[in-house]
Amino acid sequence: MTNSELITSFYQAFANGDEEGMVSCYHNNIQFKDPAFGVLKGEDAKNMWRMLLGRNKRNIQITFSNVKATEKTGSANWVAEYVFSATGRKVINVISAEFEFADGKIIKHTDTFDIYKWTKQALGLKGYLLGWTSFMQGKIQQQSGALLKKYTEKKSS
Repeated sequence: MTNSELITSFYQAFANGDEEGMVSCYHNNIQFKDPAFGVLKGEDAKNMWRMLLGRNKRNIQITFSNVKATEKTGSANWVAEYVFSATGRKVINVISAEFEFADGKIIKHTDTFDIYKWTKQALGLKGYLLGWTSFMQGKIQQQSGALLKKYTEKKSS
């Protein structure tokens, strides 16, 4: 499988609600980073996708485009449309992804998006007023991390 096919397989699994298909594209030493979770490594990165899809499988629409890859790096653009469960507000998140590869798998995945735009959509007025602050962005990562920790503990018990 080429690296372009690997990225395509990852997003097709995502669009189909197949979290195990997604994480099978990841190297065991995966490092994931985005504005909502910060840096996650290994099983934490894999469990993030399991948690997100497990909670939103029926309520998330994923589209992707511009898949490009070389032997070492790759990129794609993707859009997630969903209802943010904490507020019931609709979110359309436009994301740019960068990848690095090792041993035929994704070893580094970095998603970039406008966290302020996301907070305005997901949190409404509170996001509009505070979403641009480092305090709010830190709070989002803290809450995301706590949800992931709770999910991982429940999964392993």
